[in-house]
Parts: sequence; structure tokens; C-alpha cells
Amino acid sequence: MIESCPKHQQMADTKQASATRHRRFWEIDLLRTGAVGLMVAFHTLVLLDYFGIRQTGVPGPHHGPWWWVSIAIVSTFTFTAGISLTIAHSKSNRISPFVLRGLKILGWGMAITLVTWIIDPYRYVRFGILHFFGVTFMLAPFFTRFRFINLILGAAVMAAGIYMWEEGIYANTPWLLWLMPYGFATMDYWPLFPFFGLFLVGMFFGEILYPQGNRRFYIPDSSNPVISALTLPGRHPLVIYIAQWPAIIGILLLLFPAKVLPYFPF
Repeated sequence: MIESCPKHQQMADTKQASATRHRRFWEIDLLRTGAVGLMVAFHTLVLLDYFGIRQTGVPGPHHGPWWWVSIAIVSTFTFTAGISLTIAHSKSNRISPFVLRGLKILGWGMAITLVTWIIDPYRYVRFGILHFFGVTFMLAPFFTRFRFINLILGAAVMAAGIYMWEEGIYANTPWLLWLMPYGFATMDYWPLFPFFGLFLVGMFFGEILYPQGNRRFYIPDSSNPVISALTLPGRHPLVIYIAQWPAIIGILLLLFPAKVLPYFPF
């Protein structure tokens, strides 16, 4: 009996640590919920302007106010995704789940490409946000072994991408459009340079703030139903991103059929 007590204590500690690693962190989900809300509102304004229902000025000129809103939304998703990947990787060191998730997201991105090509063959999405996250989730597990290097490398990738964008240094080869800025008209475009750099910075902070999948700092854990409701959108950003398009377009079609119907190829 005396010898079994340490074993039972060890098993209890292991179960407690496992539960800690497998729970979600509501502060990350809440931050994503804010980005989800901004995203849906932003895309509603984009579609209002695109269909000619109302001039909203979205997305607006480069470096305009709405441009910065779109950058803030994508940056929040990218940074928190980097944090979340390190937490998930601490639960499983296998690369295959991340590759499969990346392929799934990339598949949805290709579906967006097909739909937008049917609607607008000139400005269709070649490498949008889903393409970016699909490729990123397949690449990122190879960087989890690094720590401070991710911060340095991430900053370098961001600086290089921003410099190329600001100086108008674009890739002239179509097959490089996924990697670096490329000069063409499109509805949505997020290349790896500079945004993969922000993902790597997020991975660095994930290792610092949530080592081994455990919160390093103190923040009250909340099972409050209000917090649970507020964090729900942040737990399902991909579902909401995909669902928002038919939902918003469907509502606009019902409200403004004369404006929206001409854009459908039938």
C-alpha cells in the first residue's frame, strides 16, 4: 500500500498535466473571435461595394484605412495560428496531422479559386488566405524545433516581404506568386513573404507563453457561459470563413436581387 501511493500520485499528476495540455485557452479564442467579427463585417462591406449596392470604399487604396483593417484581421489570425500550432505540436510531435490539415485548408482554397474564377476570370483568387494557411500548416512543423531562431527568422521574412512590397519588387514568374509579392489584380492575395514571418513570430511566442502546451502566466480559467459564447466563433474560424460567403451573398441576393443576379453566370 505504501509503495503504491507514489504511483497513484504520479498517475494523478500525469492525468492532470494531460488535461491541462488538452484544454483550450479561452484568451486565444477570444482574440480570434474579435478578428472573426471584424472579418465578417469587412467582407460584408466588400460585397456591398463589389455588387454596386453601396459605395463603401472597401478594400480601398494601398495603405488606406480599410487596407490597414484587412492587415490587422489577417495578422491576428496569423499570429494566433502560430501560437496555436506550437500548443498543438506539444500534444503530438507527428507532422502528418498538420500536413493533412494544411491539405484540407488548401483544398478549400482551391475551391475558392474555382468559384471566383467562374464569377470573375480577371480578378479571381490565385493565392488567397486559405492557400496561405494551407501551405503554412504544411511548412510550420519543420520549424517547431527552433525557438529564438523563429523570432529572428520571422522578423527577417517580414522585413524582406515588406521591403519587396513597398519597393514594388514583384515576382514575374507565375509559379512564384505563392512565395513573394506578385503584380496582378486579384480579390485576395497573401504570399508567404511577409506573412509566414508573422506566423513564425507567433510560434516563438507560443513557445514562450505556452511551453509544453501549458500557460506560463496566470489568468483565471473561465467556464462562464458568457465567455463560452464569446469564444465560440474563435474556436471555429475556418468554418465561419467558408460559411460567411454564401450567407452574405444569399442575404444580399434576397435584399437586392437586381444588383446581385447579373454577377451569376446563368
